Amino acid sequence: MEHIRSKKLYEEAKKYIPGGVNSPVRAFKSVGLDPVFIEKAKGSKVYDVDGNSYIDYICSWGPLILGHSNDEILDGIEEVLNRGTSYGIPTEIEVKMAKLITEAYPSVDMVRMVNSGTEATMSALRVARAYTKRNKIIKFEGCYHGHSDALLVKSGSGTLTYGVPTSPGVPKGTVEDTIVCTYNDIESVENIFNEQGEEIAAVIIEPVAGNMGVVPPKKEFLERLRKITKDYGTVLIFDEVITGFRLAYGGAQEVYGIEPDMTCFGKIIGGGLPVGAYGGKREIMKMVSPVGDVYQAGTLSGNPLAMYMGYKTIMKLKENKHIYDEIENKAKRLEEGFKENINKLDIDAEVNRIKGMLCLFFAEGPIKSYDDVSRCNTKKYGIYFREMLQRGVLMPPAQFEGIFLSTEHKDEDIEKTIKASYEALKIAYEK
Repeated sequence: MEHIRSKKLYEEAKKYIPGGVNSPVRAFKSVGLDPVFIEKAKGSKVYDVDGNSYIDYICSWGPLILGHSNDEILDGIEEVLNRGTSYGIPTEIEVKMAKLITEAYPSVDMVRMVNSGTEATMSALRVARAYTKRNKIIKFEGCYHGHSDALLVKSGSGTLTYGVPTSPGVPKGTVEDTIVCTYNDIESVENIFNEQGEEIAAVIIEPVAGNMGVVPPKKEFLERLRKITKDYGTVLIFDEVITGFRLAYGGAQEVYGIEPDMTCFGKIIGGGLPVGAYGGKREIMKMVSPVGDVYQAGTLSGNPLAMYMGYKTIMKLKENKHIYDEIENKAKRLEEGFKENINKLDIDAEVNRIKGMLCLFFAEGPIKSYDDVSRCNTKKYGIYFREMLQRGVLMPPAQFEGIFLSTEHKDEDIEKTIKASYEALKIAYEK
Protein backbone atom coordinates (compact mmCIF):
# COMPACT_ATOMS: atom_id res chain seq x y z
CA MET A 1 0.00 0.00 0.00
CA GLU A 2 1.20 3.51 -0.82
CA HIS A 3 0.78 6.37 1.65
CA ILE A 4 2.10 9.26 -0.44
CA ARG A 5 -0.56 11.84 0.43
CA SER A 6 -0.51 10.82 4.10
CA LYS A 7 3.24 11.40 4.23
CA LYS A 8 2.87 14.84 2.62
CA LEU A 9 0.10 15.80 5.02
CA TYR A 10 2.15 14.62 7.97
CA GLU A 11 5.13 16.72 6.95
CA GLU A 12 2.85 19.74 6.61
CA ALA A 13 1.11 19.02 9.91
CA LYS A 14 4.40 18.92 11.82
CA LYS A 15 4.98 22.56 10.92
CA TYR A 16 1.85 23.69 12.75
CA ILE A 17 0.86 20.96 15.24
CA PRO A 18 3.21 19.46 17.87
CA GLY A 19 4.33 16.14 16.40
CA GLY A 20 1.83 16.66 13.59
CA VAL A 21 -1.03 15.19 15.65
CA ASN A 22 -3.58 16.33 18.19
CA SER A 23 -3.24 13.26 20.43
CA PRO A 24 0.06 11.38 20.88
CA VAL A 25 -1.05 7.85 19.96
CA ARG A 26 -2.10 9.09 16.52
CA ALA A 27 1.55 9.70 15.62
CA PHE A 28 2.11 5.90 15.20
CA LYS A 29 5.45 6.50 16.90
CA SER A 30 5.42 3.28 18.94
CA VAL A 31 4.85 1.18 15.81
CA GLY A 32 7.58 2.79 13.75
CA LEU A 33 5.43 4.40 11.06
CA ASP A 34 4.19 7.79 10.02
CA PRO A 35 0.44 8.09 10.58
CA VAL A 36 -2.13 7.47 7.89
CA PHE A 37 -4.59 10.31 7.40
CA ILE A 38 -8.22 9.29 7.16
CA GLU A 39 -10.57 10.83 4.61
CA LYS A 40 -13.83 9.04 5.37
CA ALA A 41 -15.34 5.99 7.08
CA LYS A 42 -18.39 3.79 6.74
CA GLY A 43 -19.50 0.70 8.63
CA SER A 44 -16.45 -1.29 9.73
CA LYS A 45 -14.07 0.43 7.31
CA VAL A 46 -11.94 3.56 7.24
CA TYR A 47 -10.46 5.01 4.04
CA ASP A 48 -7.27 7.02 3.96
CA VAL A 49 -6.40 9.98 1.75
CA ASP A 50 -4.48 7.66 -0.61
CA GLY A 51 -7.58 5.56 -1.29
CA ASN A 52 -6.60 2.58 0.88
CA SER A 53 -9.30 0.89 2.94
CA TYR A 54 -8.89 -0.85 6.30
CA ILE A 55 -11.02 -2.93 8.62
CA ASP A 56 -11.04 -0.64 11.63
CA TYR A 57 -10.49 -1.98 15.16
CA ILE A 58 -9.99 1.45 16.72
CA CYS A 59 -13.57 2.72 16.25
CA SER A 60 -12.47 6.17 17.44
CA TRP A 61 -11.11 4.43 20.59
CA GLY A 62 -14.51 3.04 21.55
CA PRO A 63 -17.40 5.44 20.82
CA LEU A 64 -18.49 3.93 17.50
CA ILE A 65 -20.18 0.80 18.82
CA LEU A 66 -22.68 1.05 15.94
CA GLY A 67 -19.99 1.54 13.32
CA HIS A 68 -18.90 4.53 11.29
CA SER A 69 -21.46 6.94 9.81
CA ASN A 70 -24.44 4.89 10.94
CA ASP A 71 -27.40 6.06 8.85
CA GLU A 72 -29.93 5.58 11.64
CA ILE A 73 -27.90 7.62 14.12
CA LEU A 74 -27.07 10.36 11.64
CA ASP A 75 -30.70 10.74 10.60
CA GLY A 76 -31.94 14.11 11.84
CA ILE A 77 -28.52 15.55 12.73
CA GLU A 78 -28.79 18.10 9.90
CA GLU A 79 -32.01 19.44 11.40
CA VAL A 80 -30.32 19.82 14.80
CA LEU A 81 -27.35 21.52 13.12
CA ASN A 82 -29.60 23.97 11.30
CA ARG A 83 -31.27 24.96 14.57
CA GLY A 84 -27.91 25.98 16.02
CA THR A 85 -24.65 24.42 17.11
CA SER A 86 -24.37 25.85 20.62
CA TYR A 87 -26.42 28.15 22.85
CA GLY A 88 -24.79 28.37 26.26
CA ILE A 89 -28.35 28.01 27.58
CA PRO A 90 -30.15 24.79 28.66
CA THR A 91 -31.86 22.54 26.11
CA GLU A 92 -34.38 19.72 26.40
CA ILE A 93 -32.02 17.11 24.97
CA GLU A 94 -29.68 17.59 27.97
CA VAL A 95 -32.50 16.63 30.31
CA LYS A 96 -33.47 13.60 28.24
CA MET A 97 -29.84 12.49 28.11
CA ALA A 98 -29.30 12.87 31.86
CA LYS A 99 -32.47 10.92 32.58
CA LEU A 100 -31.40 8.12 30.22
CA ILE A 101 -28.01 7.76 31.94
CA THR A 102 -29.47 7.73 35.44
CA GLU A 103 -31.99 5.08 34.42
CA ALA A 104 -29.22 2.88 33.01
CA TYR A 105 -26.94 3.26 36.05
CA PRO A 106 -28.65 2.77 39.45
CA SER A 107 -25.56 4.19 41.18
CA VAL A 108 -26.09 7.53 39.42
CA ASP A 109 -28.87 9.77 40.77
CA MET A 110 -27.65 12.95 39.09
CA VAL A 111 -25.21 13.65 36.28
CA ARG A 112 -23.32 16.70 35.01
CA MET A 113 -22.33 16.90 31.33
CA VAL A 114 -18.82 18.04 30.42
CA ASN A 115 -16.68 17.97 27.28
CA SER A 116 -14.16 15.16 27.77
CA GLY A 117 -13.22 12.19 29.90
CA THR A 118 -10.34 14.20 31.37
CA GLU A 119 -12.75 16.90 32.48
CA ALA A 120 -15.10 14.30 33.95
CA THR A 121 -12.47 12.59 36.13
CA MET A 122 -10.88 15.86 37.21
CA SER A 123 -14.27 17.23 38.25
CA ALA A 124 -15.37 14.03 40.02
CA LEU A 125 -12.25 14.07 42.16
CA ARG A 126 -12.79 17.70 43.09
CA VAL A 127 -16.33 16.90 44.19
CA ALA A 128 -15.17 13.84 46.15
CA ARG A 129 -12.60 15.92 48.01
CA ALA A 130 -15.19 18.53 48.89
CA TYR A 131 -17.70 15.89 49.98
CA THR A 132 -15.26 14.05 52.27
CA LYS A 133 -13.29 17.14 53.35
CA ARG A 134 -10.12 15.15 52.62
CA ASN A 135 -7.31 15.64 50.10
CA LYS A 136 -5.61 12.34 49.29
CA ILE A 137 -6.64 10.09 46.43
CA ILE A 138 -5.65 6.62 45.23
CA LYS A 139 -5.25 5.58 41.61
CA PHE A 140 -3.80 2.42 40.07
CA GLU A 141 -0.72 2.05 37.92
CA GLY A 142 -1.69 1.39 34.32
CA CYS A 143 -5.12 3.03 34.67
CA TYR A 144 -5.37 6.27 32.72
CA HIS A 145 -7.89 8.90 33.75
CA GLY A 146 -7.01 11.77 31.46
CA HIS A 147 -4.25 14.33 31.56
CA SER A 148 -5.19 16.53 34.53
CA ASP A 149 -2.13 17.25 36.69
CA ALA A 150 -3.08 15.22 39.76
CA LEU A 151 -3.53 12.07 37.68
CA LEU A 152 -0.39 12.23 35.53
CA VAL A 153 1.56 10.08 37.96
CA LYS A 154 3.41 6.80 38.11
CA SER A 155 4.62 4.76 41.05
CA GLY A 156 8.13 5.22 42.34
CA SER A 157 10.59 2.55 43.42
CA GLY A 158 8.20 0.82 45.81
CA THR A 159 4.95 -1.00 45.17
CA LEU A 160 3.09 1.39 47.47
CA THR A 161 4.23 4.91 46.96
CA TYR A 162 3.22 8.46 46.46
CA GLY A 163 3.07 9.36 42.83
CA VAL A 164 5.80 11.16 40.95
CA PRO A 165 4.95 13.29 37.91
CA THR A 166 5.12 11.53 34.54
CA SER A 167 5.11 14.77 32.56
CA PRO A 168 7.20 17.93 32.67
CA GLY A 169 5.08 20.86 33.73
CA VAL A 170 3.36 18.94 36.53
CA PRO A 171 4.56 20.35 39.88
CA LYS A 172 5.53 17.76 42.47
CA GLY A 173 3.19 19.45 44.91
CA THR A 174 0.24 18.76 42.61
CA VAL A 175 0.68 15.00 42.87
CA GLU A 176 1.89 14.76 46.46
CA ASP A 177 -1.61 13.73 47.58
CA THR A 178 -1.94 11.10 44.83
CA ILE A 179 -1.08 7.57 45.91
CA VAL A 180 -0.44 4.86 43.32
CA CYS A 181 -1.42 1.25 44.05
CA THR A 182 -1.18 -1.97 42.05
CA TYR A 183 -4.16 -3.00 39.94
CA ASN A 184 -5.67 -6.35 40.99
CA ASP A 185 -3.60 -6.32 44.21
CA ILE A 186 -5.97 -5.55 47.09
CA GLU A 187 -3.19 -5.82 49.67
CA SER A 188 -1.52 -2.76 48.17
CA VAL A 189 -4.76 -0.87 48.87
CA GLU A 190 -5.35 -2.31 52.33
CA ASN A 191 -1.88 -1.36 53.46
CA ILE A 192 -2.42 2.26 52.47
CA PHE A 193 -5.83 2.41 54.13
CA ASN A 194 -4.43 0.91 57.32
CA GLU A 195 -1.95 3.77 57.45
CA GLN A 196 -3.91 6.71 56.04
CA GLY A 197 -7.51 5.65 55.51
CA GLU A 198 -9.01 8.62 57.32
CA GLU A 199 -7.21 10.99 54.93
CA ILE A 200 -8.24 9.41 51.62
CA ALA A 201 -11.02 11.25 49.81
CA ALA A 202 -11.42 8.98 46.81
CA VAL A 203 -10.26 5.90 44.99
CA ILE A 204 -10.51 6.18 41.21
CA ILE A 205 -10.21 3.10 39.02
CA GLU A 206 -10.97 1.77 35.58
CA PRO A 207 -13.08 -1.21 36.68
CA VAL A 208 -11.79 -2.96 33.57
CA ALA A 209 -8.42 -1.48 32.69
CA GLY A 210 -8.67 -0.40 29.07
CA ASN A 211 -5.61 1.81 28.91
CA MET A 212 -2.99 -0.92 29.34
CA GLY A 213 -4.51 -3.12 26.69
CA VAL A 214 -7.47 -4.89 28.28
CA VAL A 215 -6.90 -6.17 31.81
CA PRO A 216 -10.03 -7.45 33.58
CA PRO A 217 -10.27 -7.17 37.36
CA LYS A 218 -10.48 -10.07 39.74
CA LYS A 219 -14.03 -9.87 41.05
CA GLU A 220 -12.81 -10.28 44.63
CA PHE A 221 -10.49 -7.31 44.08
CA LEU A 222 -13.40 -5.03 43.16
CA GLU A 223 -15.60 -6.42 45.93
CA ARG A 224 -13.00 -5.82 48.62
CA LEU A 225 -12.20 -2.40 47.19
CA ARG A 226 -15.88 -1.51 47.52
CA LYS A 227 -15.95 -2.72 51.14
CA ILE A 228 -12.77 -0.86 52.14
CA THR A 229 -13.97 2.43 50.68
CA LYS A 230 -17.34 2.08 52.42
CA ASP A 231 -15.68 1.27 55.74
CA TYR A 232 -13.55 4.41 55.57
CA GLY A 233 -16.14 6.75 54.08
CA THR A 234 -14.03 7.12 50.94
CA VAL A 235 -15.70 7.90 47.61
CA LEU A 236 -15.25 5.08 45.08
CA ILE A 237 -15.14 6.42 41.52
CA PHE A 238 -15.51 4.11 38.54
CA ASP A 239 -13.94 5.59 35.43
CA GLU A 240 -16.27 4.09 32.82
CA VAL A 241 -15.27 6.46 30.03
CA ILE A 242 -14.35 3.37 27.99
CA THR A 243 -16.55 0.66 29.53
CA GLY A 244 -19.72 2.70 30.02
CA PHE A 245 -22.41 1.51 27.58
CA ARG A 246 -19.70 -0.57 25.82
CA LEU A 247 -18.93 -3.51 28.10
CA ALA A 248 -22.67 -3.78 28.78
CA TYR A 249 -25.57 -1.35 28.78
CA GLY A 250 -24.94 -0.77 32.48
CA GLY A 251 -21.17 -0.86 32.08
CA ALA A 252 -18.70 -2.71 34.28
CA GLN A 253 -20.85 -2.10 37.35
CA GLU A 254 -23.61 -4.16 35.75
CA VAL A 255 -21.19 -6.94 34.78
CA TYR A 256 -19.59 -7.19 38.22
CA GLY A 257 -22.61 -6.24 40.33
CA ILE A 258 -20.81 -3.45 42.19
CA GLU A 259 -22.12 0.07 42.67
CA PRO A 260 -19.56 2.87 43.01
CA ASP A 261 -20.35 6.24 44.58
CA MET A 262 -19.49 8.15 41.42
CA THR A 263 -19.09 7.27 37.75
CA CYS A 264 -17.33 9.02 34.88
CA PHE A 265 -18.58 8.67 31.32
CA GLY A 266 -17.43 9.63 27.83
CA LYS A 267 -17.02 8.20 24.33
CA ILE A 268 -20.30 6.34 23.57
CA ILE A 269 -22.49 8.94 25.29
CA GLY A 270 -21.46 11.39 22.56
CA GLY A 271 -22.01 9.01 19.67
CA GLY A 272 -18.65 10.04 18.20
CA LEU A 273 -18.72 13.72 19.15
CA PRO A 274 -16.68 15.29 22.01
CA VAL A 275 -18.30 14.60 25.36
CA GLY A 276 -17.85 13.60 28.97
CA ALA A 277 -19.99 13.34 32.09
CA TYR A 278 -19.71 12.56 35.78
CA GLY A 279 -22.45 11.53 38.15
CA GLY A 280 -23.22 9.78 41.39
CA LYS A 281 -25.25 9.70 44.53
CA ARG A 282 -27.54 12.68 44.99
CA GLU A 283 -25.95 13.87 48.23
CA ILE A 284 -22.54 13.92 46.53
CA MET A 285 -23.68 15.62 43.33
CA LYS A 286 -25.47 18.32 45.31
CA MET A 287 -21.99 19.60 46.16
CA VAL A 288 -21.73 20.89 42.57
CA SER A 289 -22.44 24.53 41.71
CA PRO A 290 -24.98 26.11 41.45
CA VAL A 291 -26.58 23.91 44.15
CA GLY A 292 -23.35 23.55 46.12
CA ASP A 293 -20.03 25.35 46.30
CA VAL A 294 -17.84 23.09 44.10
CA TYR A 295 -17.26 25.13 40.97
CA GLN A 296 -17.24 23.55 37.53
CA ALA A 297 -18.47 25.07 34.28
CA GLY A 298 -18.18 24.66 30.53
CA THR A 299 -19.25 26.74 27.57
CA LEU A 300 -19.93 23.70 25.37
CA SER A 301 -21.11 21.30 28.09
CA GLY A 302 -24.29 19.52 26.99
CA ASN A 303 -23.69 20.58 23.40
CA PRO A 304 -26.89 19.87 21.45
CA LEU A 305 -25.13 18.01 18.63
CA ALA A 306 -23.21 15.73 21.00
CA MET A 307 -26.31 15.15 23.12
CA TYR A 308 -28.38 14.28 20.04
CA MET A 309 -25.83 11.78 18.74
CA GLY A 310 -25.32 10.27 22.17
CA TYR A 311 -29.02 10.04 22.92
CA LYS A 312 -29.79 8.27 19.66
CA THR A 313 -26.90 5.85 20.18
CA ILE A 314 -27.91 4.96 23.72
CA MET A 315 -31.57 4.60 22.77
CA LYS A 316 -30.55 2.19 20.01
CA LEU A 317 -28.57 0.16 22.56
CA LYS A 318 -31.42 0.27 25.08
CA GLU A 319 -33.94 -1.01 22.58
CA ASN A 320 -31.58 -3.65 21.14
CA LYS A 321 -29.58 -5.05 24.04
CA HIS A 322 -28.86 -8.17 22.00
CA ILE A 323 -26.22 -5.97 20.36
CA TYR A 324 -23.96 -6.70 23.33
CA ASP A 325 -24.24 -10.45 22.76
CA GLU A 326 -23.53 -9.98 19.06
CA ILE A 327 -20.40 -7.94 19.72
CA GLU A 328 -19.22 -10.36 22.40
CA ASN A 329 -19.63 -13.26 19.97
CA LYS A 330 -17.49 -11.40 17.43
CA ALA A 331 -14.87 -10.72 20.10
CA LYS A 332 -14.93 -14.41 21.08
CA ARG A 333 -14.32 -15.43 17.48
CA LEU A 334 -11.38 -13.04 17.25
CA GLU A 335 -10.04 -14.36 20.56
CA GLU A 336 -10.34 -17.97 19.39
CA GLY A 337 -8.68 -17.15 16.07
CA PHE A 338 -5.81 -15.29 17.72
CA LYS A 339 -5.28 -18.16 20.17
CA GLU A 340 -5.29 -20.71 17.35
CA ASN A 341 -2.63 -18.67 15.59
CA ILE A 342 -0.54 -18.42 18.77
CA ASN A 343 -0.73 -22.19 19.30
CA LYS A 344 0.12 -23.00 15.67
CA LEU A 345 3.14 -20.72 15.74
CA ASP A 346 4.11 -21.73 19.30
CA ILE A 347 4.91 -18.15 20.34
CA ASP A 348 4.81 -16.18 23.58
CA ALA A 349 1.64 -14.15 23.25
CA GLU A 350 -1.58 -13.83 25.22
CA VAL A 351 -5.15 -12.74 24.55
CA ASN A 352 -7.21 -11.03 27.23
CA ARG A 353 -10.95 -10.63 26.66
CA ILE A 354 -13.86 -9.43 28.76
CA LYS A 355 -17.23 -9.33 27.00
CA GLY A 356 -16.68 -7.40 23.75
CA MET A 357 -13.28 -5.92 24.66
CA LEU A 358 -10.00 -7.72 23.92
CA CYS A 359 -6.28 -7.27 23.45
CA LEU A 360 -3.48 -9.33 21.93
CA PHE A 361 -0.41 -9.02 24.16
CA PHE A 362 3.08 -9.75 22.89
CA ALA A 363 4.17 -11.43 26.13
CA GLU A 364 3.71 -14.71 27.93
CA GLY A 365 0.59 -14.72 30.08
CA PRO A 366 -1.19 -14.37 32.32
CA ILE A 367 -1.57 -10.58 32.04
CA LYS A 368 -3.15 -9.29 35.26
CA SER A 369 -1.34 -6.05 36.13
CA TYR A 370 0.76 -3.20 34.80
CA ASP A 371 3.95 -5.11 35.60
CA ASP A 372 2.72 -7.97 33.40
CA VAL A 373 1.82 -5.59 30.59
CA SER A 374 5.20 -3.86 30.79
CA ARG A 375 6.87 -7.15 29.77
CA CYS A 376 5.34 -6.95 26.30
CA ASN A 377 7.63 -6.91 23.29
CA THR A 378 6.65 -3.60 21.73
CA LYS A 379 9.17 -4.02 18.90
CA LYS A 380 7.43 -7.17 17.72
CA TYR A 381 4.06 -5.46 18.12
CA GLY A 382 5.30 -2.67 15.83
CA ILE A 383 6.20 -5.23 13.15
CA TYR A 384 2.82 -6.89 13.63
CA PHE A 385 0.96 -3.58 13.29
CA ARG A 386 2.78 -2.69 10.07
CA GLU A 387 2.11 -6.11 8.55
CA MET A 388 -1.57 -5.92 9.48
CA LEU A 389 -1.85 -2.46 7.96
CA GLN A 390 -0.37 -3.74 4.70
CA ARG A 391 -3.08 -6.42 4.72
CA GLY A 392 -5.86 -3.87 5.11
CA VAL A 393 -6.43 -4.23 8.87
CA LEU A 394 -6.07 -1.21 11.16
CA MET A 395 -5.16 -2.34 14.68
CA PRO A 396 -4.48 0.08 17.57
CA PRO A 397 -1.14 1.81 16.85
CA ALA A 398 0.16 0.92 20.32
CA GLN A 399 0.48 -2.36 22.20
CA PHE A 400 -1.24 -0.93 25.24
CA GLU A 401 -4.63 -0.19 23.67
CA GLY A 402 -7.68 -2.40 23.36
CA ILE A 403 -9.39 -3.70 20.23
CA PHE A 404 -12.89 -2.31 19.66
CA LEU A 405 -15.58 -3.91 17.53
CA SER A 406 -18.90 -2.61 16.26
CA THR A 407 -22.17 -3.97 15.01
CA GLU A 408 -20.85 -3.37 11.50
CA HIS A 409 -17.94 -5.82 11.70
CA LYS A 410 -19.06 -8.75 9.55
CA ASP A 411 -18.02 -12.40 9.68
CA GLU A 412 -15.82 -11.88 6.64
CA ASP A 413 -14.05 -9.00 8.44
CA ILE A 414 -13.31 -11.25 11.40
CA GLU A 415 -12.06 -14.13 9.25
CA LYS A 416 -9.88 -11.82 7.14
CA THR A 417 -8.43 -10.38 10.34
CA ILE A 418 -7.61 -13.81 11.79
CA LYS A 419 -5.88 -14.88 8.57
CA ALA A 420 -3.92 -11.63 8.35
CA SER A 421 -2.99 -11.94 12.02
CA TYR A 422 -1.44 -15.37 11.46
CA GLU A 423 0.73 -14.03 8.65
CA ALA A 424 1.69 -10.89 10.60
CA LEU A 425 2.49 -12.85 13.78
CA LYS A 426 4.68 -15.24 11.83
CA ILE A 427 6.72 -12.37 10.40
CA ALA A 428 6.89 -10.52 13.72
CA TYR A 429 8.28 -13.53 15.56
CA GLU A 430 10.73 -14.43 12.82
CA LYS A 431 12.50 -11.07 13.12
